[in-house]
Amino acid sequence: MLERMFDPNSVAVIGASRKEGKVGRAVLENLMQNSELTIVPINPGADEILGLPCYPSIMDVPDDKKVDLAVIVVPAKFVPQAIDECGQAGVGNVIVISAGFKEAGVEGARLERECISLCEQYGIDMIGPNCLGIIDTASGLNASFAANMAYEGNIAMMSQSGAICTVTLDWAERIGVGFSKFISLGNKATLSENDFLKMFEEDDTTAVIAAYLEGVKDGPEFIKIAQRVSRSKPIIIVKSGRTSVGSRAVSSHTGTLAGSDAAYNAGFKQAGVIRADSLEEMLDHSRAFSVCPLPEGRNIAIVTNAGGLGILTADACYNAGLSIASFEESTVERLREKLPPAANFYDPVDVLGDAGADLYAHALDAVLDDINVNGIIVLVSPQSMTDVPGIAETVAKKIQQSKKPILCNFAGGSRIAAGEDVLNSYGIPNYSSSERAVASMNALCNYFTIKKRKQEEPEKLNCDVKAARSFIDTASEGKRRTHGLESLDILKAYDIPVVDSRIAKTLPEAIKAADDMGYPVVMKILSPDISHKTDVGGIRLNLKHADDIERAYNSMMSDVRHYMPDATVTGVQLQKMVSGGKEVIIGMDRDPQFGPLLMFGLGGTYVEFLKDVSFAVAPISASEARHMVSSIKTYPLIAGVRGEASSDIDSIIQTLLKVSQLVTDFPEILEFEINPLMVMPEGQGCVAMDIRFTLDS
Repeated sequence: MLERMFDPNSVAVIGASRKEGKVGRAVLENLMQNSELTIVPINPGADEILGLPCYPSIMDVPDDKKVDLAVIVVPAKFVPQAIDECGQAGVGNVIVISAGFKEAGVEGARLERECISLCEQYGIDMIGPNCLGIIDTASGLNASFAANMAYEGNIAMMSQSGAICTVTLDWAERIGVGFSKFISLGNKATLSENDFLKMFEEDDTTAVIAAYLEGVKDGPEFIKIAQRVSRSKPIIIVKSGRTSVGSRAVSSHTGTLAGSDAAYNAGFKQAGVIRADSLEEMLDHSRAFSVCPLPEGRNIAIVTNAGGLGILTADACYNAGLSIASFEESTVERLREKLPPAANFYDPVDVLGDAGADLYAHALDAVLDDINVNGIIVLVSPQSMTDVPGIAETVAKKIQQSKKPILCNFAGGSRIAAGEDVLNSYGIPNYSSSERAVASMNALCNYFTIKKRKQEEPEKLNCDVKAARSFIDTASEGKRRTHGLESLDILKAYDIPVVDSRIAKTLPEAIKAADDMGYPVVMKILSPDISHKTDVGGIRLNLKHADDIERAYNSMMSDVRHYMPDATVTGVQLQKMVSGGKEVIIGMDRDPQFGPLLMFGLGGTYVEFLKDVSFAVAPISASEARHMVSSIKTYPLIAGVRGEASSDIDSIIQTLLKVSQLVTDFPEILEFEINPLMVMPEGQGCVAMDIRFTLDS
């Protein structure tokens, strides 16, 4: 689809300039680095620029110079006209570098919508507006105003920030890192990260995909595409805007905990994306993937000439979830053959401070051959006798020959510079700290797991959607926010067990309801204005007879009037007391980018303070539901500790799947929460004790 965007025969620069320092001049000069390109400057005020014939309009370009790609560098208000003329001239691809669109306010947003409409009318693919441009090293195209052309390599990079592009290109030029393609996304008016993920998937010159994103345009589609692409190529993304500076009204624990970043974490995880915490980490990981084979496990060997560095690296491995390898006895004996007696022959292997390249070579050969070793981190500390460039040359050659990943930390400053230069000449990264090397090794290990996983499609459950629709339609005619007994019917429609409950508007009705149900019971306040009943004294537990009901009713009404004097109280809800289980919470908050974001954690009143929850974007599969349950820190309390019986985890998973389908079937549900879901011991199921949800008004 985008072949002629990145490998055009002829490129027009609309807004080409004769003045040095102008963007239109810089784009033209960058394009002219490729002598095979036909370059067509467009400027009504010039006959020629840099020796190239110039035309007043794209429509004046002769047929023998048919333009495949137009780079537009004119003021924003003239861009729609330029796109319209490109459409009339049959140009199928445009890059709009000009700024002043939706990022600049209401008028800019209107201009951007006009550009989108014209692109749709003519079938034009557009990158931008407000972008740096693109680079394709395979075709030699530099359709950007970047200060330098990228080196050729196998990393495809896309960025929503032009400044991040220039920073990365400058960094890459200094140390010789190469790219296959470099794309500045800009405002993503038509083409977005989803389009380029699909392109990178088919691109033979791309082995690694890296991205800086400030947001995704279509979250569900992104997950779908990335799940497929990540099975063949690693995707490393750094996403900015992790903290929220705004606020919004939320009525549930889930809404409080489910910020936008939680949605991105969940979406990226389900998509198989490796999320980097910084630009530096994204570049670190990308370099590791560009040169290293994947480890087939998480057992790491450390080879060092400094014991302290080895210990620090071992600690970092443990913290990252990597294991220090246990060597075969034959490996230990092989190390003893040449290493000095004072060396350490177990992991971390310490070849001692005066070790030369020959001892590093021997140690690496020994541990590489060990079946228990999946990857190696090489540490070099510059002692006065250390041949840093010689060791670097030896290590680089081992890395080129190895079928296991080897990452390096030549630690120090000026004394390791020569060794770093040697590694860079081989295209091999040197990490400035062992922690950075460990983080990238962990990324390699994680991606091996991502590649192996089987894609499981969410199962369509047999639920009474018609009954749920009737309830939703009825509820939407009344209160926007519903909770309590009047909402339990929607759970019944999806075959989620609910506690036996009755509504009472008066004290006599409450006593009769409790007598009919049988004691003990729980009493809860009913009010459309009260979301968290415990906060206002709106719950009474373990009521065993009519006198308890009377005292609880009167004291509850008094407490509620004290804490929320203006709340509308419609009565109380009586529920059969359920004991012997553990309380969990299942919630959903509808994210603007990804849609229904499910949450799971231990339930009750402390969930917001513990924040021990997991998230996933619905719809989810059974394996994703099981991962949600098992990934919280307090999972052992559910699974059973110190001889306790396990809770019925399968019933939690089934409830998660039913809630996933419910909130997918009804997009008008904005927030949803079962809290608590009482989970009984294994084999005894679970029961929903309370529910609240918010409908789109």
